[in-house]
Order: sequence, then structure tokens, then C-alpha cells
Amino acid sequence: MTRSFFSRLLRQPAPLLCALCLAAPIHAIAADAYDAAVAHPGRSAADLKRDPLDHPADILRLTGIKPGMRVADVLAGDGYYSELVGYVVGRKGTVLMINNLAFDHWSEGPLQARLASGRLGNVQHETLDLNYMNLAPRSLDAVLLVKVYHDLYWVDSEGVWPKIDTGGVLDQLARALKPGGVLLLVDHSAKPGTGNTAATTLHRIDERYAIKDFESHGFKVVAKSDLLRRPDDAREQISFRGPMLGKTDRFVVVFRKTEKTLLFRKTPK
Repeated sequence: MTRSFFSRLLRQPAPLLCALCLAAPIHAIAADAYDAAVAHPGRSAADLKRDPLDHPADILRLTGIKPGMRVADVLAGDGYYSELVGYVVGRKGTVLMINNLAFDHWSEGPLQARLASGRLGNVQHETLDLNYMNLAPRSLDAVLLVKVYHDLYWVDSEGVWPKIDTGGVLDQLARALKPGGVLLLVDHSAKPGTGNTAATTLHRIDERYAIKDFESHGFKVVAKSDLLRRPDDAREQISFRGPMLGKTDRFVVVFRKTEKTLLFRKTPK
């Protein structure tokens, strides 16, 4: 970039300058690495149908994930993002595709097809109890939580979904990330001020609550995106079925692990 570019940038109004900084990728990496992952031959028809709704290249570009990194896709479901990240990190990188038993069951079929014949050689599928993931300290460069963070607060009266210590899970992820590691959070928006109360009824969560939750566990917001916003979503209906399927307002936040991970949990307000 030229000196004149930076001169023009610095003359921009403060709110615009802030927005430009938040929208910028965390690492300088060729944009086509993410586009190439989406265009990779052999991706399923179901994945290709999902791409226009999720804009995965643009979302992953915010994280700065690059070749050789070790990334955890937590509650990855059938592995849509795991496969894409696998192409980005390449042969020298690794993707931990983490599910619990319930997510494995719900993803049965598409999950097995994705992993069949070892087609994703750098993706390791693991079925774990989220309360005891036993991730090695400072072993991860990045973590993905895509449309599943609210499930950490889901209370299931039928007993299909296990009770999860949400604070404990966030502590585990913070410890497993290297200093400066990033965490991508994408989730269905609940109405402002509802905290985590819509997690059970609507499978949504309040963005402000989510940010404070992660900040209380040693994370700092470094990027946001409005790419998945849907202003027409009244945030009153369940997110994963019926008329809102694929039509919810979603917030996108990238966090960076601070140098000192908090050891004691704080409850977000």
C-alpha cells in the first residue's frame, strides 16, 4: 500500500476508521486462500448449497487462519467448516473436529460421508465430553464456534442434551489457545438484553452477553462483521427449523486470547 493510501485513511472520520480496522483481517494472507478452499473440487452438493447463506470465505478471512495452523472446530456437526479449514491449513496443519455424542448422532450420515475413505487427511474427528476435553495447553492457533455457543446454555428437559459447564468450556478453550490465538464466534441473535435466556427456547443468544462472557474468560474482541445480518429477523422464532431456517440474523465476532488468561470466572451482566 502507498503512503497516500495511509494518508487518506488517517483523514477518515473516527467511526469509519474504527469500522475499517475491525473489518480488516487479523493476518495479512492472500485472499484467494479462502476462496480456493470454497472452490475446492469434491465438496458436496449440500455444502455448495449452504455457501451463499454462510459466506464461509469471507468469514474465515476474518480469522487469518493460514497454512500449518492447528485449529479446533468445536461442535462441528457434520464438519462443513472443518473441511474448509482443512484446505486452508494444508498438509502441515491440523483440524480437530470436535463433537459430543449428541452432535455425532444428529450429524450421522453426512458426517460419515465427509470422512469416508480418509478424504480429509488432516481432519481428526473426536467425540468428547465438552466438560472434559483435555486439550493440551497452548496447543491451538484458532478455535471455531459456529452457531453452537448458545447450545452451551441449552437446558434440555428431555435429557438428550447433557448439562454443560459453560464457564468451564470457555476456560478450557482459553487455556488451549496459544497467546494471541483467535476464536471465531458466529451465532443466532436473540433480542438485546435477553442474556442467555433464549438459548433453550429459541436456540439464540444475546450478542452483548456473548461478548462479555468471552471477555470474562480472557478474550478480547478484534474483529466483527455484519455480513450475516438479517434486519428482517424479529428474533422471536426458533433458529434451526421452520420459517427462520437459514434466515436468522447472525452476529460474527473474532476474539483474540489475551496474554494472561483469566483463571477465575466472572459472570457477565
